[in-house]
Amino acid sequence: MDFSASFRDPDLCKALLGRLSDGISRLGRPVRFMEVCGTHTVSIFRSGLRSLLPDGLEHISGPGCPVCVTHDSEIAALIRAAELPNVIIATFGDLLRVPGPDGRSLRHAQADGARIRVVYSPMDAVKIAGENPDKTVAFPSVGFETTAPVMAGTLMEARRLGLKNFCVFPYNKLVPPALRALLDGEKSGGRKMDMFLLPGHVAVILGLQPFRFVAEEYGRAAAVGGFEPADILSALCLMIDMLDEGRPGIGNTYMRAVSSGGSPYAVQIMETVFCKSDARWRGLDVIPGSGLALRPEWEPFNAFNRLDVELEEVRPIPGCRCGEILRGALVPPQCPLFGKACTPQSPTGPCMVSTEGSCSAWYKYCMPER
Repeated sequence: MDFSASFRDPDLCKALLGRLSDGISRLGRPVRFMEVCGTHTVSIFRSGLRSLLPDGLEHISGPGCPVCVTHDSEIAALIRAAELPNVIIATFGDLLRVPGPDGRSLRHAQADGARIRVVYSPMDAVKIAGENPDKTVAFPSVGFETTAPVMAGTLMEARRLGLKNFCVFPYNKLVPPALRALLDGEKSGGRKMDMFLLPGHVAVILGLQPFRFVAEEYGRAAAVGGFEPADILSALCLMIDMLDEGRPGIGNTYMRAVSSGGSPYAVQIMETVFCKSDARWRGLDVIPGSGLALRPEWEPFNAFNRLDVELEEVRPIPGCRCGEILRGALVPPQCPLFGKACTPQSPTGPCMVSTEGSCSAWYKYCMPER
């Protein structure tokens, strides 16, 4: 029996949509919500939920795609590293086609002779390092709190194996500081959000506490949701009820996977290897305390030091509006390149490259047949 099928039940979803519509009617005003998880982005579009949401409920995608928020300067540094002699870049496939500021990507570097291997796990990169002792193998550690414990465990294994030729680009980012930056940005002209659909995968690791500031300091409703249609609708209903009662808080409708306290063991592993640092985000610039740097005792695994590569100031990709889309200032069709110069076959920006990117989701599920 497919347990998740019950969360796609049409009758259940229809009832939840009716409850959602009633809640919007009771409020008597439009409501805007943002999801900050790439899996939620894809689920909302793929399931057709976006087209079924009641009038008065506006959906905006936020900075939830890990590849998309990776800064131009980080992509440029990765391409420069790939072009160095005796270096192998081991990476997940979705980074291959992300354009750098000059339009070149890792795929272009690979075509020019760079050694680039697509892997399905960071442990695959460790294996490649063991098989190529005369090469330096670098892995770009892209992602949020979900993947950071896995990366930390990988580095622990590399140290146990005594691998001196394995290193990582520490590009992991933290979601709560980005949410704070979005909320603070409303004061300087950013679009105001009434509710936030919180990322289920991240909450598995962190629990609820790190997100409580959304309600306690900013007075917004927020809820953790799963990824099936009924999961998402339940979270939206819960948040609408909060607004209707005038008591915004932090809810959890994904209790089969997320506990209030998260996973202390995963957090402990992450904090053994990483410490908080400032980080660059596409569209949000530098956010204090929003990144994960290697602790001093783990610095020998830092690819920047090992390969003598630096993050340099770069110009944004000409015409690309991914930054504004990621912070909710625009929706993809408002970008003049969308569906014209920028398509999944020939992407200009990362939001069209990644399967979790909002531009990719819009193009695949909302564009008329081409």
